[in-house]
Amino acid sequence: MTKKILMVLTSHDELGNTGKKTGFWVEEFAAPYYAFIDAGVEVTLATPKGGQAPIDPTSTLTDFQTAATDRYDADATAQAKIATTVLLSSVNESDFDGVFYPGGHGPLWDLTDNTDSIALIENFLNAGKAVATVCHASAALLNVKQASGDFAVKGKAVTGFTNSEEEAVQLTEIVPFLVEDELIKRGGEYQKAEDWHAFAIQDGLIITGQNPASSALAAEKLLAHLSA
Repeated sequence: MTKKILMVLTSHDELGNTGKKTGFWVEEFAAPYYAFIDAGVEVTLATPKGGQAPIDPTSTLTDFQTAATDRYDADATAQAKIATTVLLSSVNESDFDGVFYPGGHGPLWDLTDNTDSIALIENFLNAGKAVATVCHASAALLNVKQASGDFAVKGKAVTGFTNSEEEAVQLTEIVPFLVEDELIKRGGEYQKAEDWHAFAIQDGLIITGQNPASSALAAEKLLAHLSA
């Protein structure tokens, strides 16, 4: 049976009150996407608003290009999928084997408190299915709860974009909150590697990656979980 993974991307493209644009980080989509399809997985893309998922323009700069982003730039099929994402409210956990949330700053604004996303992740976890996030998309886990009413990240080893990484990109005062701080506030056992180093961790059904460099690693952990 072909495995099916849902990838949930942001629809948010405004970087706070800076007048600059944000969205999803290309590498954090591209590296997992190609890991999945190269493994024969069927991938569906969803966003809160459906349609075009906004790309963070910073993530298209030369410094941030990788083999995966180069492949995306030449891949009309993948670009068409990004342009025609399905509406998040229309997807159902029962149709998928796992879910992956790529980062970029966008998710801080539209996936943290999104009731469709929260319910979706809760349904995945309650069904015994893995949920993977990377970088800022770990914010999508913040308000997810267990059946007991406790936060899903409570007592779990988790990671996400670090306070020091946010400071390095000079957005500490722009973002609505800091991912590291909020995971800790909800009882998560926050872990991290050095800034910009690849680091991903799995604790039960929750897989998290620290930063863009961790996106492929988080994807590999999800694939390994699905094939176990």
